[in-house]
Amino acid sequence: MASKLVPQLVRQATRTPCRAPRRQLFHPRQFSTSPSSRSESLSVHRNTPENNPSIPFKFNDTNLRLIDEITKRYPPQYKKAAVMPLLDLGQRQHGFTSISVMNEVARILEMPPMRVYEVATFYTMYNRNPVGKYFVQVCTTTPCMLGGCGSDVIMKACEEFLGIHSGHMTEDKLFSLLEVECLGACVNAPMVQINDDYYEDLTPETTKQLLQALKDSATISGYDVSKVPRPGPQLYEGKQRMTCEPRAGQTTLLGEPYHSKDVLRADGEL
Repeated sequence: MASKLVPQLVRQATRTPCRAPRRQLFHPRQFSTSPSSRSESLSVHRNTPENNPSIPFKFNDTNLRLIDEITKRYPPQYKKAAVMPLLDLGQRQHGFTSISVMNEVARILEMPPMRVYEVATFYTMYNRNPVGKYFVQVCTTTPCMLGGCGSDVIMKACEEFLGIHSGHMTEDKLFSLLEVECLGACVNAPMVQINDDYYEDLTPETTKQLLQALKDSATISGYDVSKVPRPGPQLYEGKQRMTCEPRAGQTTLLGEPYHSKDVLRADGEL
């Protein structure tokens, strides 16, 4: 009898998988949680005395004509695609993209306000809070950090002259300062954008001179605005280049481009 049971027990033992209990390395309850904090990110709106839905906003007649021209570029069922240029018009008229501006854009384009909020909070070109008359954006991405004297000293020069740090506005509401990512003028680094203008090939000295000239133009009656440095490359080490040519001067395209009448085929010629 034992001889018959032994082979059967061996076969059952080989068929039974080894199911050793798995050791649980961690438990969800072992993770610690921190108390929630109120975010200061651009995607959050909180009513303030200067930015709340009770403040009325309407586009002026000039912008209404522009809006009519813009919306004609899109099929009627897709006019919500004009949300970005309309937000830009509202920001230029109101000074910043307030909640009232966004609500008015949503009304004109007949789209849910939340869709407008999503656009305005995604793109940093829309200022969700009031900014100064001169909005100074200092590029501190790698090319500007390495080019010329470096963006760090340009940022420091702005902070020293204005007496504020990135993300703040001067008490007279004349300047706002913000550290930003690449503005696409890498070959002319370091540079800053002030409102719609680029100022490039900067040094701490030329940066402070620029800010002083802008301040004087806004505070001194009868100030000669021609004294404000023109946008573009600034004087650097006694030289001023044209657009983005090499600092040593133009090295290519010095003569007339090659042209031959035989290059192009005449009309009707096979």
